[in-house]
Amino acid sequence: MPAMLRYMTTAATQTASNPDEPTFLKSVELYYDRAAKLSGVPGGTLSHLRAVDALLRVTFPIELEDGKYEVIEAYRAQHSRHRLPVKGGIRYSEEVDLQEVEALASLMTYKCAVVDVPFGGAKGGIKIDPKKYTVEQLERITRRYTMELCQKKFIGPGIDVPAPDVGTGPREMSWIMDTYRQFNVDDVNAAGCVTGKPLSQGGVRGRTEATGLGVYYGLREFLSYPQVQKRTGLSGKVKDVSVIVQGFGNVGYYAAKFFENNGAKIVGIGERDCSIYDPNGLNVEELQKHYKAHSSFRNFSATSKILEEPTEILEQECDILIPAALERQIGLRNADKIKAKIIGEGANGPVTPAAHEYLEKRGIVVVPDLLLNAGGVTVSYFEWLKNLSHVRFGRMNKKFDESSRRKLLDLVETNAGRELTELERKTIVHGAEEADLIYSGLEDTMIQACQETKQTAELKNVDYRTAAYINAIQKIAVVYKDSGMLFMK
Repeated sequence: MPAMLRYMTTAATQTASNPDEPTFLKSVELYYDRAAKLSGVPGGTLSHLRAVDALLRVTFPIELEDGKYEVIEAYRAQHSRHRLPVKGGIRYSEEVDLQEVEALASLMTYKCAVVDVPFGGAKGGIKIDPKKYTVEQLERITRRYTMELCQKKFIGPGIDVPAPDVGTGPREMSWIMDTYRQFNVDDVNAAGCVTGKPLSQGGVRGRTEATGLGVYYGLREFLSYPQVQKRTGLSGKVKDVSVIVQGFGNVGYYAAKFFENNGAKIVGIGERDCSIYDPNGLNVEELQKHYKAHSSFRNFSATSKILEEPTEILEQECDILIPAALERQIGLRNADKIKAKIIGEGANGPVTPAAHEYLEKRGIVVVPDLLLNAGGVTVSYFEWLKNLSHVRFGRMNKKFDESSRRKLLDLVETNAGRELTELERKTIVHGAEEADLIYSGLEDTMIQACQETKQTAELKNVDYRTAAYINAIQKIAVVYKDSGMLFMK
């Protein structure tokens, strides 16, 4: 099937959807069009915003160990350059094609706008299964891809800043940065050409868990809203909810971990080969150790139920369901089987448009991807700022803050007539370090974005997804309007 006609019909993404349900790209466009009609933004601006600004498709050969060559296909899409740089991950997957990166780049534009991160949206991908290549081959592929981006001006701290995605991580980001530096030896801000790097290469503390933590912060905020409590019958307290997470990668693991750490019961986890369910609760840390050792949930516990069909986990009893794996996991084939009261989209595009409408009619609260999984790009923004400022967060003020607090404590102790214990003093005096500031910035960002989404949903009488899109469209339209729209007339 030609790449541009592929309908995301892998075994993992077609199970829940009917053949006539739209592609991932069409789904994003449908959500956009629905919100655009209610945004009050002029039609010309809406048309401009809907289109992808620039697309790059490259091919290059890679020599394999047996002396043979393989031609690698790779992409980069820049959806909107209303703000620069544009931002978006790079994924390594055999399912990557132009249509997918267009959809993801579009979603990144709206995602950045929703959480007030001053970037445009982009996305990239290399059409490979990274498990089939050696580390040396992956490094050559990554560096060659980066060279193509450098030559075509599709990368740079002020142009386009990639990040990790499916199949990539800090290692690949480090290779990308090093390659960019070889082509831009005089760029003092070269570390800012990519985010998600290891700490030793200019990364930021808290980036690894950022998306999963953002999912937790967002759902915790929605749980606190009286409107959500009324629709779901939930108390609003995290400790009172049961949670199922589909996907045990970076996003799913940390989302489950933060919910568990705050008192929630994790009753199910889904992965590719099988899923595990236990109404009495699972120990996330122990489950991860087992999964790392055996690459499966099988034989983890005698009391847990193993579900052979991975998507069955979506249909089990729970209060909050977090699809944090792939696109199109909830469609018309299984939407009527969903038992959760809240669906929090940890992945990009896990619910099809028709399924979304059906779930809303059933009274299920859907917290959308462009809001809920924006934690990753938010902390990427913080990393980019760190790279441009060339100083670790907290380095300049941590000890000064601690000194000021000690003086205040001394005064309080003198007036109160009681000395605090050493532990009490350390707890109160502790100055904010980089991770503390990152967590604080992410929490504040997610709370603000959730509140704005709720307010627009109430004002326009629409669901939360449409409200988030409306907010994104209006914010971007203001940037276009105030910039003067050069060369538009």
